[in-house]
Amino acid sequence: MNLILFFIILIISFIAVRIGAIAFELTGVEWFLAKFQALSCFTGTGFTTRESELITANPQRRRIASVLMVLGNAGLVTLIATFANSLRSDVLEFPIPFLGAIIPAKFLPFVNVIMMITVFYIGYKLFNKTNISRKLTKAIRIRIINREMVKRVSFEELVISTGGYGISSIKICNSSPVVDKTLQESNLRDWDITILAIERNRETIPNPQANMKIIESDTLICFGKLENIRSKLCDIG
Repeated sequence: MNLILFFIILIISFIAVRIGAIAFELTGVEWFLAKFQALSCFTGTGFTTRESELITANPQRRRIASVLMVLGNAGLVTLIATFANSLRSDVLEFPIPFLGAIIPAKFLPFVNVIMMITVFYIGYKLFNKTNISRKLTKAIRIRIINREMVKRVSFEELVISTGGYGISSIKICNSSPVVDKTLQESNLRDWDITILAIERNRETIPNPQANMKIIESDTLICFGKLENIRSKLCDIG
């Protein structure tokens, strides 16, 4: 029974981390970083990296991280308790013919531990290295988007530095507060935001002039405080 419970909690944990990673990705975090931060939140390891500012500086991501932390604490406690019960057991989780007669009772808990490690390894491989993982990720992503569980954004934060400042690449949509305004009219300088370049129709316009108008589908490369960039350009609060 312990092994079955261990396997179920393990699968749920893997799925929870994957859902968290997908949710982070939909808010603009790169996939490899989203996976790392989701695992960090779920396990409660709390890595104090510069990239962690991507999570703490955004309200939507903080909510995702909070859910992962709560689920992670519950899941890890259950896994540890299940693991401990297996060490105390004097029987095999799944009796194997003649094995109990060959292996002394005092060694049976170690057999259970080996079985749990094997289950963990198989689960890890299934969720990270196979087509099952890719299909599951795709299905979860579609479900999250269709149910609007996470508000998807159209920007990618490229660099993080101290104090919450960084460089962002932002695609302007028709609801953006700056669409159809010139750089001067947008008053971005007042919010400590500098437009480094504009990508338009597959062309890059470096150091754009103040009288250049921002139009829908432009991609702005800008430097500033990331929280200001999100609220003033993406209108995602």
